[in-house]
Amino acid sequence: MTTAPVRETTDLPPLTSAARRLLKHPRLMHYNRLAGLVIAANLAFLWAAWPLSTRTLGHAALANLALAVIVRQQYVVNLFFRLATSAPTTWPLKIRWTLGKVYHFGGLHVGGALAGTAWFLALTVTTPNGPLRAVGWTLLALLALVIATALPPFRSRHHDHFEKIHRFGGWTALALFWTHTLLSSAGPASLAVLALVTFSVALPWLRLRKVAVRLERPSSHVVLARFDHGETPFAGSSTAISRSPLREWHSFANVPAPGQPGFRLTISRAGDWTGAFIDDLPAKVWVKGITTAGVANIETLFTKVVYVATGSGIGPCLPHLLAAEVPSRLVWATRDPRTTYGDALVDEILAVQPHALVWDTSRRGKPDMVRLAYEAYRDFGAEAVICISNKRLTWQVVHGLERRGIPAYGAIWDS
Repeated sequence: MTTAPVRETTDLPPLTSAARRLLKHPRLMHYNRLAGLVIAANLAFLWAAWPLSTRTLGHAALANLALAVIVRQQYVVNLFFRLATSAPTTWPLKIRWTLGKVYHFGGLHVGGALAGTAWFLALTVTTPNGPLRAVGWTLLALLALVIATALPPFRSRHHDHFEKIHRFGGWTALALFWTHTLLSSAGPASLAVLALVTFSVALPWLRLRKVAVRLERPSSHVVLARFDHGETPFAGSSTAISRSPLREWHSFANVPAPGQPGFRLTISRAGDWTGAFIDDLPAKVWVKGITTAGVANIETLFTKVVYVATGSGIGPCLPHLLAAEVPSRLVWATRDPRTTYGDALVDEILAVQPHALVWDTSRRGKPDMVRLAYEAYRDFGAEAVICISNKRLTWQVVHGLERRGIPAYGAIWDS
């Protein structure tokens, strides 16, 4: 563990050209580009197919809403990651840099939802049938509520409410879509697509089960949860757990130990739910769905990577550090690591990362994480930086490095 003073005066590389910096701005991130691409494709279809029949409007609405649902399905997400990370490290860095943005696939979800709602509005306005029109307006009102509460200002401040509205509103919208489709005497193709969407929504819940968990609480800030219910997820995946499956779910990075069954989750105090979990340790929790690839899985696109973590961000990094599939260097800033996370976990990290920089913020204060990340990137000869932290610091590191021509990745909080 590095404890020597780190040079805070390190000069960062110069900024890239204004045009390149513009493309790296958060407002033009790949997530927004994908959403824009879907909307542009729909506008092109509108231009090419004009004038549109009622049947075409219905097909366009269904196709876009199906896209919005299916791109969030766990098997599809894992497929996206598998395809994107299949590129060899001999490919040009610019191509691999872009492929590493695969986790921005949520832009397809947003674009499909917005375009599908617009098409359905056009369909409802042109529908003369009384009962069909009533169902259509009811569904539109529900879709508008789901979209409005998914916007960042509401979602970030009232995430629990957003999650419930998205879940129950989505289920109700699906039922109304079935009603609308059956009333409109749609053809077999529409019914098949709707059946596929329904199966996609139901599949994670078909795997719902309550399992035993062994909990270790090294401090009042963190709990290490150990599971061994017959599944050993792949490194870099996540598992959703709940104490009340219809109310709220929380996803945490799986930490499997190489060659051992089961896995661990690192759960840190970061709100009411995690606080209650740490204070009142349950014997069993609910799990559902399929273990899903996370942002750090893009590491295999590069010859060497630097992991930058703060606090409990070490959790998503740890499985990759243990697996050691790609040479990596860790920079971890946290408060009193041994007291907070326990000697066993810190020693486990240092065993696989003997040259890690572990910055104790309780003794040394908060560091300049962009500079620490750059120094590790430069000294280790890495090709990319992966940052796991809170939203503000993640964007600070990712944007701070990318506008200087360094590939950087971090969560985008789109769910």
